[in-house]
Amino acid sequence: MAHARIDSSIPRHKAEGFDFPLGVYPVEPMNPIPGYTLNFESADSVGYDAVEGREIENDDDDEGPASKSPSKPGPGSRGERGDRSDDTPGMDEEEETWGQWPDRYVFDINISASRVEALCRQLFALLPGRIYPILDVMGNDAHREIDPYIAYDLVGLERFHDALRRFRAWLFEDGTVGFGAMSEEPFFYVFVDEHKIVTVRAESAMKEQVERILAAFDLREVEKIAGADAAVHEHRGVLDPRVDAPDALTHDEIVEELRDQWGLTLNVDPMRNTDDDGDDLGITPWRCVVRVFDEHGSVRYAEVLLTAPHLQAAGDMAIAAVEHLDPALSPETPQDDQDPSDFDVLWADRTAEEDLLAMLGDKTTQLDLKHGSTIAARWLA
Repeated sequence: MAHARIDSSIPRHKAEGFDFPLGVYPVEPMNPIPGYTLNFESADSVGYDAVEGREIENDDDDEGPASKSPSKPGPGSRGERGDRSDDTPGMDEEEETWGQWPDRYVFDINISASRVEALCRQLFALLPGRIYPILDVMGNDAHREIDPYIAYDLVGLERFHDALRRFRAWLFEDGTVGFGAMSEEPFFYVFVDEHKIVTVRAESAMKEQVERILAAFDLREVEKIAGADAAVHEHRGVLDPRVDAPDALTHDEIVEELRDQWGLTLNVDPMRNTDDDGDDLGITPWRCVVRVFDEHGSVRYAEVLLTAPHLQAAGDMAIAAVEHLDPALSPETPQDDQDPSDFDVLWADRTAEEDLLAMLGDKTTQLDLKHGSTIAARWLA
C-alpha cells in the first residue's frame, strides 16, 4: 500500500529538553513552554473559524470552516467524484442552526513533538463513532496561503484512524499540514495545527475528561504556552524528495487520498474570488486539474489553464474543456457513442499571470482578464 516516506536526513531541533516537529522549528534562541491554557467560550457566538482564528458572530456573513454553516462546495470538489450537492453537514430542510456551538472550554496545548501523537490518540478516543474530519494544507493557490478542507457528511471514525496510521509521520511532523476532527453530539473538537499545537474545544460535560488526559501526560495549566510559533520559525515539508518509488506518495497525492477517504470539501465560497485579506480579485488566471473516472474505474488526469471570475466558474469551465478533449466524453457526441465518466475538479488554483504564461511556454501572449476563457487543455501523463 502506498504511504508517506519521510526524509530521514532532516534533523530534529531541540531546546531546553523540548523537541520540535521535523517540519517546523525556531530559527532563533527561545525557551519553549509546554503545558496548556484554558479558556471559556460562550455559546452567544455562532462558532469559531479555525482557519481565520476568530469568533464568528451571529451577524457575520462570512462563515468559516467547522462553524455554523460551511461554505457550499464548488463544482466537483467533493470526494464523491463530482457530487455537487449543496447539503451542509448535519443540516436538514427544517434545521437551520447546524453547528451552533454550545458553551465550551478551550484548551491550547503545547507538548514535545515526540509526545504529540500519543496525546492526540487519547483525545481522539473521546470522539463518537461518526465525525467531521478537518484538514488544512499549504497549497499552490497564489492568493490563499492555506487550503481549508472539511467533511460535509459524517465519516466513520475508523476511516479517520486508518489515515492516521498510514500517514502518521506526515500528519504529526509536516510543517505544511494541520488536521483534526469534530463532533456535534457530544460537542468535541480536536485540531493539530501546522505548528503541532493542539487545540481542544469541549462542551462542559467533557472538561474533566480532557483534564485527566492532560494530567496523565504531566501537562500543567500555564499562563501562556510557547511552541515554535512563539519565535521566528521555519516551515517545511518532511516527505523525502529523493524517493521515486510506486509506493511513495507526494504531498498532493496524500491530500487527494485524504479528500477521498474523509469526504473532504474545499471550504471557500465558490462564488467569490478574494485573497486572504478579503479583497476582490476579479477575473484571475487558474490552473485546474480534473480527475476523470470511466465506467470501469480507470482514472485519467487533465490539466486546464483558464481565466475565470471565481471557483464555480473555473470548475465548470475546466470540466467542459476536458469533455472536449475526448469525443467519447463530450455531451455533443450521440448518447450511444458516449463513454460514461465521472469528473472531479481535483485542484483549482489561482496563479500569477507570469506563471501561467510560463506553463504555456509563451511569455509574450497578453491574457484577457476582462472575460473568462479557456486557454489550454491537455491530458497529463
